[in-house]
Amino acid sequence: MKNDILMLKYGEVVMKGLNRSYFDGLIVRRVKKLLEGLGSFELQYAQSTLCIRGADGADMDEAADRMKRVFGVSSVCRAYSCEKTTEAIKAAVTENLDELLGDAKTFKCEGKRSDKSFPLTSPQLSAEVGAAVLSARPDLKVDVNAPDAVLRIEVRDKYAAVHGGGEKGAGGMPVGSAGHGLLLLSGGIDSPVAGYMMARRGMTLDALYFDSQPYTGALAENKVEQLAKRLSDYSGRIFMHIISLTEIQETLMKSCDERLFTVLLRRFMMRLAEMQALDVGAGALITGESLGQVASQTLHAITVTNAVPQKLPVFRPLIAMDKDDIVHTARSIGTFDISVLPYEDCCTVFVPKHPNTRPTAEQVAAEEEKLDVTGLTNRAFETRRHKKII
Repeated sequence: MKNDILMLKYGEVVMKGLNRSYFDGLIVRRVKKLLEGLGSFELQYAQSTLCIRGADGADMDEAADRMKRVFGVSSVCRAYSCEKTTEAIKAAVTENLDELLGDAKTFKCEGKRSDKSFPLTSPQLSAEVGAAVLSARPDLKVDVNAPDAVLRIEVRDKYAAVHGGGEKGAGGMPVGSAGHGLLLLSGGIDSPVAGYMMARRGMTLDALYFDSQPYTGALAENKVEQLAKRLSDYSGRIFMHIISLTEIQETLMKSCDERLFTVLLRRFMMRLAEMQALDVGAGALITGESLGQVASQTLHAITVTNAVPQKLPVFRPLIAMDKDDIVHTARSIGTFDISVLPYEDCCTVFVPKHPNTRPTAEQVAAEEEKLDVTGLTNRAFETRRHKKII
């Protein structure tokens, strides 16, 4: 008997109605993509569970790790499969108790009989398997309320499976089920987390990075590429677009009130982001702003920034999160260590010493009257470069 199958338990996708098959198909497509290069696998879907059976030589360890990055999957179980007989199930359990229960002192069995033709009911199956466990390991005790471990037995249409519970999956909705968004991706901690959160709700992502050469260099851009690559582990392929802000930044420093520099720059970024989003067919802009975190993210600053996009919504999934929450998520998805690499991006150069945290529309309009806003925007847009991140 070998630990030869993965069981992916679906999350909120199971609540979908007549279009359920569409969401299921997106999950299966993502699973197949992530299994590439790991060997041969057979996929079978039934009862809100996708079973993945690996052929000889398939890398089940890596497959299990990758499946935890599939949005739409609530848990990933490594399981032992066997014939659908009571004796085969008990043998599968008793032969693999060390792996199934670890160092637990107490346990309980939970049987689930999806195939109603199986002769035992779910409670009867639990009792039979529990008795077999106690016979093999008299040191164990049953605790149905707060056991150290839960032994799960599932009788399905073509096989039975036993496992000790699954690891938490990525949850959310399958990528591709909620449209296409453009993420304003910097080298900081916040924006990669914002992208992850929107991908988790089903959005495919493009990323837009603003560079400020010669004030920022190749290492800063490479850092953002690494962040995009880490995001793509969850979201699938990402097209990364790069636009130069250098002329805009230098013009703002020469011509405008320094205290309004950051919010004026953010407005230019929003203009360019909307143009880029419309060019690639994205239906929303995504930013990593969190209310009150920095001067450009006060209510007043967000209000005057938000007035720029005319055709697309701006999604701010971090708006009510504090820094500890954001850092925790960044660590869990593997972007934090990249984000803290010491390479400056456009948001960290030309920072005013005393920014205006309560800018008004009138103040911003007066400063922009000093500028050729359309010309600066169009020339910056012409600097676009593109990279495909897989």
